[in-house]
Amino acid sequence: MRLAVFDCDGTLVDSQANILRAMHSSFMALGLPDPDPHAVRRVVGLSLVEAMQALLPDAPADLHARLADDYKLAFQRLRADQRLEPEPLFDGVRDLLEELESGGWLLAVATGKSDRGLKLCLEHHGIERHFISLQTADRHPSKPHPAMLLQCLADAGVTADRAFIIGDTVFDVGMGVAAGVTALGVDWGYHDAHELIEAGAAAVAKDAAGLKALLHG
Repeated sequence: MRLAVFDCDGTLVDSQANILRAMHSSFMALGLPDPDPHAVRRVVGLSLVEAMQALLPDAPADLHARLADDYKLAFQRLRADQRLEPEPLFDGVRDLLEELESGGWLLAVATGKSDRGLKLCLEHHGIERHFISLQTADRHPSKPHPAMLLQCLADAGVTADRAFIIGDTVFDVGMGVAAGVTALGVDWGYHDAHELIEAGAAAVAKDAAGLKALLHG
């Protein structure tokens, strides 16, 4: 058996607009200046507290924790008020998942999202049925720590040499390197292709067809 583990934000779905909106709301709630959008995009993929640490490295730990909590609340308010932007699947992702599954691949997700956020996202797109393991920041250390990926391997009963981690950030790639799993990058997310290669990605796909070719290569 072979296993393909996908990141979510920036790899499966385009969630940039909602991430920026929730981040703006959480900073505003504490009277802080709006974070730079480019800086926010750079930390997508980290768990929330670690993301806040990266955005405000000189701030105290209790402020990072409060910002992380406020971010979660902001997302919940946006969802309750039906003000979330659509988070579309990237082009070709749905077909790729179906083709891989029908070809005998096992599929999983390792993401900085919460359990609730991931569940809602996958159910919205009707793709939750494809995945045998869903690992989130609620139960694991932040990427690039390999815990999420190692749990995916355990759930699938697959060894590291028969698995791939697919993501758009150096955090995903670093997780793969730490777990001894081949990392494949995608260039439609938040970090540049050359950064992914420098972090240890075996290759970077330009589109879903290219990713399929890399997986079957």
